[in-house]
Amino acid sequence: MAMNIKDLLKPMIDAAKSVIEKKWPEVKTYAETEFKKIGENILMIEALKLQGKITEEQAKLLFDIQKNASSSIMLTIEGIGKINAERIINSALGAVKDIVNKALGFVLI
Repeated sequence: MAMNIKDLLKPMIDAAKSVIEKKWPEVKTYAETEFKKIGENILMIEALKLQGKITEEQAKLLFDIQKNASSSIMLTIEGIGKINAERIINSALGAVKDIVNKALGFVLI
């Protein structure tokens, strides 16, 4: 099953909104940009896996790099704090976890 960015982006945004409703207007632009990057990273991992060009270990490292970069960006938003940044990212990823892991055939998220 090939994933697409729309299948990933909407659930991530919806999940993040529910975690940080009051601050969403301040976070929206950053969050949507970062979730798109995470989604594109996941799609790249899927393509590389289908081509046999990446191992599970390499995929997990690539994913962790993007996840950490996105968390760092979220931390730049005044008033978000580390806990909320992690909650936003983890909630968004939780919303697509089953889709991603099933499509890849291994646990990435």
